[in-house]
Amino acid sequence: MKKDKSVLIASPSGTTEANSSFSNRVFLPEDEESEKQQTTNDFPLPIATRNGSSKYDFVKVKVWLGDNADHYYVLSRFLLSRMLTVTKIPNHVALKIALELKKLLIDNSLLDVSQSDLEANLFKLMERRGYGQEYINRYKMMTRFHHQRVPLVILVCGTACVGKSTIATQLGQRLNLPNVLQTDMVYELLRTSTDAPLTSSPIWARDFSSSEELITEFCRECRIVRKGLAGDLKKAMKDGKPIIIEGMHVDPSIYLMDEENKSPHKASKTDENDLKDTENNAEISKTKAIGEESDKVSDGVRSVHIVDQAADDNKPILRREKSGVTEPVIIPIVLKMAEFDHKALLEEWISSRKFSDKYPIQEKDKVINNLKIIQDYLCSFKSHGLTVANISATTFPQTLDWLHNHLLQCIEQGISSATKGSSNQTGGS
Repeated sequence: MKKDKSVLIASPSGTTEANSSFSNRVFLPEDEESEKQQTTNDFPLPIATRNGSSKYDFVKVKVWLGDNADHYYVLSRFLLSRMLTVTKIPNHVALKIALELKKLLIDNSLLDVSQSDLEANLFKLMERRGYGQEYINRYKMMTRFHHQRVPLVILVCGTACVGKSTIATQLGQRLNLPNVLQTDMVYELLRTSTDAPLTSSPIWARDFSSSEELITEFCRECRIVRKGLAGDLKKAMKDGKPIIIEGMHVDPSIYLMDEENKSPHKASKTDENDLKDTENNAEISKTKAIGEESDKVSDGVRSVHIVDQAADDNKPILRREKSGVTEPVIIPIVLKMAEFDHKALLEEWISSRKFSDKYPIQEKDKVINNLKIIQDYLCSFKSHGLTVANISATTFPQTLDWLHNHLLQCIEQGISSATKGSSNQTGGS
């Protein structure tokens, strides 16, 4: 059915005029006071929920895509509000803007609209609420990110009780990234399975003769957990979907080394050997070989460029292979906490009934010391350009806001690198 492109536009003076230009239409509310009266019952809207319904939700607005407008999607103000929160607009304001936009389109009988017209009206509403060009640019940037399907891997690293799950969940909600993988679940499955490649007791509860032995074993276990995530990572890379990985068994060097090998989801030779040993029900005891690999990883991390507070000119990892396949943007974040606060939380965690039932612990100091050694190892990557975020209950909102902004910068630079790589490849061919 051919769409009628002639509509009435409300001018600032209150008069209306006919306009048949489909690409330059921008609609503004006719009466600010009447708008408030009509939407009083709709505000305040609940945070991140679809339950704040409106009568406008029962009317479908088709948004047409493509040069010939041959594809469309039905506008969802819930999804639109989620997109606006990515730009750092507060959630309750994003919900209001989304409702105002749908109101505006329906009241002007615009049930068929192009994407460009939709965004033009959206940007006007954003500016009216004080969210100007900076937020508009972020919206356009995230739109390009989703259209280009650039794979994104966010690593949230750290030991117990530093807020990994909370940070990962909050960042996922803010950036509209629902795919969050927890390594703790994979670790437990591998630890308790038959002929498991992991020992029955966790690494932080065991005795080691030296810190080097502990770190070597930690790297080995992280590599095994990494294999357990291979299927999810491979699917995310293939589909071009972003993914957040968080947990105690996330060693950023392993993922960055895989990137250096030009495939984040292909098993390295060490992985393949480990897998064969597991399939043959043999005990995995390659600490020396893995220790050498860990040294290689540490050396390789020096060539990695990740955005940090002290190095704003660095860029996240992204390369485009000759085949035209975009390698993922990998953004590692290490969380740490002040030693006194962290120790208090660890003591409470160790003393909990749940922990004691799963892992009978006799020496709390040994557990805390092992976790501290692992934490120091993860934080040591800061000297190689990785981001280390200090977590505190008093500054948590500010830290979360900084990480949100940090990830947006990394994504923007990743898109620029992907675009530049694509143009260079086209020019070279």
